[in-house]
Amino acid sequence: MTARILSIGTAVPPAVLHQNAVRDLFAAQPGIGRLSQRLVRAAFDASAIETRHTVLTDLADALEPGTARSDAAGPAAGDPASLPVISDDGALLSPSTGTRNDTYIALAPELSARAAREALSAASVAPGEITHVVTVSCTGMYAPGPDYRLVRDLGLPTTVERYHLGFIGCAAAVPALRAAARMCAAQPDAVVLVVCAELCTLHFRIADDPDQILAASLFADGAAAAVVSADPARRGERWLDLDRFATAVTDDGERDMTWTIGDAGFDMVLTAEVPRIIGREIRAAVADVIGDARVDTWAVHPGGRAVLDRVESGLELPPEALAASRAVLRDYGNMSSATILFILRALLSGDGLRDGETIATLAFGPGLTMEAALLTAGVAAGAGTGAAETVPTDAVRAEPVASWT
Repeated sequence: MTARILSIGTAVPPAVLHQNAVRDLFAAQPGIGRLSQRLVRAAFDASAIETRHTVLTDLADALEPGTARSDAAGPAAGDPASLPVISDDGALLSPSTGTRNDTYIALAPELSARAAREALSAASVAPGEITHVVTVSCTGMYAPGPDYRLVRDLGLPTTVERYHLGFIGCAAAVPALRAAARMCAAQPDAVVLVVCAELCTLHFRIADDPDQILAASLFADGAAAAVVSADPARRGERWLDLDRFATAVTDDGERDMTWTIGDAGFDMVLTAEVPRIIGREIRAAVADVIGDARVDTWAVHPGGRAVLDRVESGLELPPEALAASRAVLRDYGNMSSATILFILRALLSGDGLRDGETIATLAFGPGLTMEAALLTAGVAAGAGTGAAETVPTDAVRAEPVASWT
């Protein structure tokens, strides 16, 4: 029996960061050198990001007063759960790692629960029917952890099997889906809830280091959840079959993408070599999971615009092939592990989804590691079309790509 994604739910904090406003703030920081100012402007302007969401309501409100307040759940500026990151004179502060992590503990569970409730509702699955929970995050840690909190916050059975994938980085949603598929293969009546939640902006900092500048220009906050089951009776009008998975580690890149714990937040290394390595090795790596399959649609983690550009050129894809990934990057930024589920949700709900359509899914993480999956879309006979919420679907479909074998 084939495991499949029955539904995907997403959630973002209410505070919005406009890329130009954040760029100007970072470039105007006291003590920043002229070279760093040029790097800030170049990185932000080349990001292909227009807006991002953040739990840093003090920052959002300082940039554009009033934008941090919303009817959506989340702390208002000045709330104890809102991490103070900017002074009255506009200088960015540098909270300790412990303070940042305390904010993660306060805010990440609610975001996870919101995405999970949406996914459960869309799949018509009651909380009591969940048999397994797989949580994913690399931007904070605590125990009892996110898996435990979901049991409490959603009213899941206390007998639910729980697993947490921590510190795997941007690629982690794919191994989480792979684990869910393995669980369904071992237990055909399993219903697995996969939840990714990342508060990347908690680790913003001012530094002359190009890696920190690049990270500040890309990362954002968000959560996404998927309900996975192999039970054919649970299929709705649309689903995504989880057909194949593959992992590849590049020959070099171990030091070019790293994620470690520092004294003033988590430290990101993301060098300019990452897109070049991906572009050089993507064709051979993708062949392992794609084989001779025909690919109709691509869902590629937008680690940044340069990463998408290198994937496009390395695989000789037409410009429109990565439209879904570019649209999520533009509107939400890089939300680490949650991002690929945002892209898959746009495809799953899009009005162009076809029964039997194959979707190649790629994500990249520290190592440099590539995680890949081949999915097949299912659309029930007579099912109506949906409306994509994050991507203009007339720009998503790509011409089929022939096999590379």
